[in-house]
Amino acid sequence: MAEVSMGSSSSSTDLSPEEERVFIRDIAIAAEANSKEGDTFYLITQRWWQEWIEYVNQDQPCNTNDGSSLSEHCDSAGSSTLKKPSRIDNSDLIYDSSLEDTSNTSEIIETLQEGRDYVLLPQEVWNQLRSWYGGGPTLARRVISSGLSQTELAVEVYPLRLQLRLMPKSDHSAIRISKKETIRELHRRACEIFDLNLEHVRIWDYYGHQKCNLMNDLDKTLDDANLQMDQDILVEVVDINGTLSSALIRSAQENGLVDEDSTSILIEPSKSSLAAAGGFSSSRNTFRGVSLEVSQSFDSTYSSTGVTTRGSTAGLTGLLNLGNTCFMNSAIQCLVHTPEFASYFQEDYHQEINWQNPLGMVGELATAFGDLLRKLWAPGRTPIAPRPFKAKLARFAPQFSGYNQHDSQELLAFLLDGLHEDLNRVKHKPYINSRDADGRPDEEVADEFWANHIARNDSIIVDVCQGQYKSTLVCPICNKVSVTFDPFMYLSLPLQFNTTRAITVTVFSCDKTALPSTITVNVSKQGRCRDLIQALTSACSLKQTEELKLAEIRNNFIHRLFEDPLTPLSSIKDDDHLAAYKLSKSSENTTLLRLVLRRRDQKAGERESTVQLKPCGTPLLSSASRGDALTKGKIHCIVQNMLSPFRREESVGKRGSSDSSIPERRSARFNNCEEEDKVGGLKKAKKSNSSELGASKLSLQLIDENNKTINLPDDEAEAIKLPSSASVTIYLDWAPELSGMYDITCLESLPEVLKYGPATKKGRSEPLSLYACLEAFLREEPLVPDEMWFCPQCNERRQASKKLDLWRLPEVLVIHLKRFSYSRSMKHKLETFVNFPIHDLDLTKYVANKNLSQPQLYELYALTNHYGGMGSGHYTAHIKLLDDNRWYNFDDSHISHINEDDVKSGAAYVLFYRRKSDAGGKMK
Repeated sequence: MAEVSMGSSSSSTDLSPEEERVFIRDIAIAAEANSKEGDTFYLITQRWWQEWIEYVNQDQPCNTNDGSSLSEHCDSAGSSTLKKPSRIDNSDLIYDSSLEDTSNTSEIIETLQEGRDYVLLPQEVWNQLRSWYGGGPTLARRVISSGLSQTELAVEVYPLRLQLRLMPKSDHSAIRISKKETIRELHRRACEIFDLNLEHVRIWDYYGHQKCNLMNDLDKTLDDANLQMDQDILVEVVDINGTLSSALIRSAQENGLVDEDSTSILIEPSKSSLAAAGGFSSSRNTFRGVSLEVSQSFDSTYSSTGVTTRGSTAGLTGLLNLGNTCFMNSAIQCLVHTPEFASYFQEDYHQEINWQNPLGMVGELATAFGDLLRKLWAPGRTPIAPRPFKAKLARFAPQFSGYNQHDSQELLAFLLDGLHEDLNRVKHKPYINSRDADGRPDEEVADEFWANHIARNDSIIVDVCQGQYKSTLVCPICNKVSVTFDPFMYLSLPLQFNTTRAITVTVFSCDKTALPSTITVNVSKQGRCRDLIQALTSACSLKQTEELKLAEIRNNFIHRLFEDPLTPLSSIKDDDHLAAYKLSKSSENTTLLRLVLRRRDQKAGERESTVQLKPCGTPLLSSASRGDALTKGKIHCIVQNMLSPFRREESVGKRGSSDSSIPERRSARFNNCEEEDKVGGLKKAKKSNSSELGASKLSLQLIDENNKTINLPDDEAEAIKLPSSASVTIYLDWAPELSGMYDITCLESLPEVLKYGPATKKGRSEPLSLYACLEAFLREEPLVPDEMWFCPQCNERRQASKKLDLWRLPEVLVIHLKRFSYSRSMKHKLETFVNFPIHDLDLTKYVANKNLSQPQLYELYALTNHYGGMGSGHYTAHIKLLDDNRWYNFDDSHISHINEDDVKSGAAYVLFYRRKSDAGGKMK
C-alpha cells in the first residue's frame, strides 16, 4: 500500500484539532475506497480512538458511536475544550502489555470485539496517527476474502493458531497463520520451525489426535481444508535416506495405522518423493525396503476432515462449515438425529407437503431439509456441504443470510415453525373463536383448546414437539381470573443470575486524617454512573457539603472523570481501576487540581543526566476557586493537605509528640493551611509547620490541559494566574527525603473493579439445577408494563399476575437455556453451569394435569453447546446414537466419540429430551 506524503503535517503540534480531523478524514476516505485483499489494517484501542475523536470534533455537535465508517467518524462529535490525547496505548488489547514490542508478534486477547474494544484503521491512517502521537504496540492484520463467493472483504483479526506436533520426536510448537495461506506455506513453516527437510515431511490434519486427512494438496488453502482454531497438525518425518523411521513405525503401530507384526503403514505418500525413489505399483509396494499400503479409498476417506472409521453405524456424517455456519450445523444435527424425524423424512413424506399454505415455504424448506437428512444418514463418512439448504434458508429467512454468526436457538425455532407450516396436513384452516374457561373444569377447557389447535395445526412437528401450557392471569384490581391453554414448541428457561454487579472503588477523603478506603457496592448491571455515585455516597457517609468525583485511573494518571451521570456502567470494565474523591461541593468557578507523583527511574549503569522522571502511584485530587488569588504558598499548602494522611507517625513523634496527640497536631496543621487560604498569604502561617513539612523543598510543576507549563513565581505570596480550563495537573517530584516523611505504599496500586479469583470464576459454589430453572420459569410474577393484560371486567389494561403450568408434554421436549441477555446498550452471556439430568428427567410434579396415569420421564439424547463470547463463539452438538448407545461430539465436519461424563458442561445451550418408553417399548 502506498505511503501518504505528509509534507509539513508530519507533526501534530503544528495542527489544530480541526486540521487533524480533516487530514485523517481525507486519508480514510481514500483508503476505504481502494481497500482490496492483501491490504493491511491496524488495531487501535477503542478508548484512545474515542478520546481522539472527541478531541478533534470538540467544535462539531454530532454522535461518534453510531457504527459509521472511519471517515464519518472523523466528521463526528465532541463537546467543550478537550485535552490532546497522549501516546497511543494498545496495551489493553494484548496479553503482553510491553509497549517496546516491535516484533509485531503480540498475542491479542481472544475476547475482544470490534467497536467495543478496538477500531480497525487503514495503514495510511495508522502511520499518520503514530507519527503524530507515537506509542504502540503495532497490531497489523491482513484483509482477506470471505463468504461463499469469496467476494466479501474482511480483516483477519484472529489468524489460525495451529498446534504443530512432531512425530517421532514428540516436539510441539504453536504458530499463527492466515487461513488464506496454502498447505504448501504451512508445510514450509513447519519444516522451518523444526529445522526439517521439505522432502522428508508429511503433514496431517490431526483433529482429536486422530489422523483425519493427509494434507498433500499443497495449493489448497487452510480455509478450504477446514482447519479450525487451535487444531492439532501432525508433522511426520521420513528418514533422510528415504525410509520411514523405526520410531515413526512404532508410533504408527500405537495409533492403529500398522499391524503389530508388520511395517505396513496406511498413509498416502508424497507422490513427488515416491517418484524420486523409483515409483510404486497400484496396490501393495515396497518403498526402499519399507512396505507401504496405499489406501484404495483415499478420495472417499482421507479427502474429508471427518472421522475416518470403518464399518460402524450410520449417522456419523459431519457438515462442512461454510463460514460461521456452526450455529446451523449444530441445530441441524440435533434435528436429524431425532428418531421420529429421521424415520419420517427417510420415508415418503412428500405426500404431506402443503403446497398451498401461505404461511409456509411452498414445501421448499421441507424438501431441502429432507434431502439433507437423507444424505446425513446415507452410508459413508464424507462431510456434506449444506449449501442448498443454506440457500433455501437465506431465501425464506433473510436474517440468516450471509456468513455472520447467529443464535442456534433462533434458527431452531424458525426451522421447527417453517417445517410445521410446510408439512401442515390442514389445507384450509377453520376460524375458531376460543371461549374463556368461565369456571369449567381444567380438563374440559384444555381438551377444547387442544382440539381447536389441532384443527388448524396438524403436522409431524406438532405430533413430536408441541406441548401445552396452562396460563392463569389474575387482575390485581377486580381479581378476575382468566385461564387459557396455549401450545408451546420448546421451553425457554431463565438461568438464575444476579442482575446486579459488584464494583470496587477506592475512596479518598477530604478529611485530612483519613487514609483511602476500599469500598465495594452492588449496582444494577444496566445502571448508570449516577447509580454508582449514589451507592458510594451512602456507603461512605458523604456529608451534605461534600461531593464525589469518580475517576478511572490508568498508568498513574486520571484517565477520565465520570462527569456525565448518564454514562452507562457497562463502559467500566472489570479490570479497570476506579477512585472516588471526596471534595467540597464545587461551583462553576472551581478548578480541579490533580496531583501526580513522579520518581526518578534510574537503571543500573545509567548516567544521572539521562535519568527520566516517571509517574508513580495514584494521583490525588483537590479543588481551588479561580476567583481567589492562588499563590505558590497556597499550592504548597494544598499539596501538603493532600499528602498529610500518609504522614509517617514516627516523623511526627520525632518532634516531641506522643502518639495520642498525633490527630490533634495534624488538625492544627490543616487549620493553619485553611487560615492561610482565607488570608491570602503565608505571613500569618506558623513557621514550624512549613519547616516540619518541608514545604519549601517540594519540587512542583503546574501543567494546564493543553500540556503548557504554568510558571511558578519565586515569591511565594505572588498570585498565580490560572487558565480557564477545568483542571490543572500538579507534578510533584518525589525526593528521597519525602519517603522518610510519607508512607505512600497504599497509593502504589488500586484494586480492580472486580478481581477474578477461583470463587468468582465459578460463579456459584453449587451447580444450578435444571429443576430450579424450571421452577423459576413457572413462578408467578407480574406482567411487565409493556405486556399489560386487558381485563374484560375492568375494561382497562392491568398489570396482572401471570402463572404458567405445564399441562401436556410432547414426545420430544426441547429445552432452551437462556444464556444470552440483550439490552439497548449491551449483550451478555451467562457461563452458568446447569446440572441437567441425562437419565430420568422427572417432570411429573410440574404437570398440572393430575389425571395422567404414568410418570413423565425423559431421556437426554442431544444438545447444542456454545463456547466463547457473544458474536465470536463456536457451536457444537453432543448426540447419542440410539443404535449403538454411545455419545458423539459433532463439531462441524469433525465427529468423535465422547464419554457420557463429558456431556455436561457450562456450554450446554439447547437440550433435546425424548419421552421414555414403558416396559413394552410402546411410546407414551
